[in-house]
Amino acid sequence: MQMALRLAAASPVVRRTNLSLLLSSLPPYLTTKSPSSSSIFLPNPPFLPLNQNGPRYLIRAISGTTVDPVTSKKEDANDDKSPENWKIKMLYDGECPLCMREVDMLRERNKSYGTIKFLDISSDEYRPEENQGLDYETVMGRIHAILSDGTVVTDVEAFRRLYEAVGLGWVYAITKYEPIATIADTVYGVWAKYRLQITGRPSLEEVLEARRKKEEMCKDSKACKM
Repeated sequence: MQMALRLAAASPVVRRTNLSLLLSSLPPYLTTKSPSSSSIFLPNPPFLPLNQNGPRYLIRAISGTTVDPVTSKKEDANDDKSPENWKIKMLYDGECPLCMREVDMLRERNKSYGTIKFLDISSDEYRPEENQGLDYETVMGRIHAILSDGTVVTDVEAFRRLYEAVGLGWVYAITKYEPIATIADTVYGVWAKYRLQITGRPSLEEVLEARRKKEEMCKDSKACKM
């Protein structure tokens, strides 16, 4: 959710020179221009083959091995490598390709900070009772994060807290102030409402119905997986 950055760029209080310095420190996937858009914050696919006629290799954004954000989500569902002394827990939809790009970027940053615990709400092992009672339907509606003291934060505040936890607080800093805060939350609300359609997935009602049917079929089968 990069709308706050666009708002920051348009604000008269941000000098052009300072903005250039800020943009230069952004992760490459946030600043790469898309051929079909003038926006500088539209991410490109994370893994692109380079130099097809020469040595073959991939851009590896996460680790020393090539990772597909969608297929690898189940492996990271409980994020066993998350630090015990985390400061904020991110509840994310591991079946959302665009969401996973941001999750992967934060996870990479978190290697140096150890402040975020990541939980995939689409995993069989996600338990609402262990996460302030936040069930799948609730968290699918908009982003939720849980602070170490149990406080639940949502919407742009959740993004701001997550980015602050990995040293990128300046990205969303402007959203602390009005009227930017209200505008940013409104824009995010529109994105959250139509996120599934935008990413080519069924409506939330259809997703929930499919999960209910699957749960009924799996009641008597220990080997059944969602």
